[in-house]
Amino acid sequence: MKFNTSMPTALKPYFQKELTEAKNTFTKRYFQQSWRHLERAHILGQPYPMEHTTVHWKMFLFGIKIKNAKEVIGQIPRLLVGGVKSFVGHIPVGNTGGANVPPLKPMEIPQDLLTIINQNK
Repeated sequence: MKFNTSMPTALKPYFQKELTEAKNTFTKRYFQQSWRHLERAHILGQPYPMEHTTVHWKMFLFGIKIKNAKEVIGQIPRLLVGGVKSFVGHIPVGNTGGANVPPLKPMEIPQDLLTIINQNK
């Protein structure tokens, strides 16, 4: 069994860029765009326990800030088990991480992110 412990250094700038864009667009009150950047960060960070948990924490805080109880409640189990699932390499690839999608549903990865992932493993 392969254990995932840390994100490859080459992938980190792409992950961080999505988180930065999420913060910047949230500050401008572009909530839909901010959420989309969090979803993209989730796709990039999902295989790695720390990054995966970080994104779910940010999604949890997003839910609190916009007063979305469904998102807040939906992030709690994801926060509790997401990092563990990443560590053992048992994730639903491409899942965007929000409470609006089933937590175990694999999803198609956007082509630009798939290219980034494949080039920076």
